[in-house]
Amino acid sequence: IFPANSGNKEITWMMLEAGAETDVVNSVGRTAAQMAAFVGQHDCVTVINNFFPRERLDYYTKPQGLDKEPKLPVKLAGPLHKIITTTNMHPVKIVLLVKENPLLAEVEALQKCYRVLDLICEKCMKQKDMNEVLAMKMHYISCIFQKCIAFLKEREDKLDGLIKSLLKGRDKDGFPVYQEKLIRESIRKFPYCEATLLQQLVRSIAPVEI
Repeated sequence: IFPANSGNKEITWMMLEAGAETDVVNSVGRTAAQMAAFVGQHDCVTVINNFFPRERLDYYTKPQGLDKEPKLPVKLAGPLHKIITTTNMHPVKIVLLVKENPLLAEVEALQKCYRVLDLICEKCMKQKDMNEVLAMKMHYISCIFQKCIAFLKEREDKLDGLIKSLLKGRDKDGFPVYQEKLIRESIRKFPYCEATLLQQLVRSIAPVEI
């Protein structure tokens, strides 16, 4: 909790990588993220909420149960983990991270990745200490991956076409309509309707017309 309260993002990240548990509470029942938010250290809150241990992803690189093959090829674990742990959630940034890695920027690779993200999302919602923030993030990235797949299959300009679509603003005011629709679509498709975070997002965007 102390690194988070101090506002030092680097030390907070180092503590997390060393195995610090994000759901441990102090004497007043608060987690490190809650205490950091209370004292206004929002950068540290972002680091904690975006942290996902590499070993949790590596679990999917090994066959489980009756599976003959792992759900995620080992070569994809590193590039996928980089995207999972990014704190910049702009859809263009995520597409650029996909585009810059040849291992990821293929239909089959992205299909495997988004299915794993969906499994992680489900796990976050069904575990004892439910993590709605991480679940929503995994779902959001999964939706962007699926949009990448559609452009790779259907468009000659492929991911460049998706980036242009996301950045293009409408003539009258420059508002990025395609980007807004993608984000709203991902929220609408979140499969856990009872989630408090989902309800908050819907309440905030529902009154706003595109």
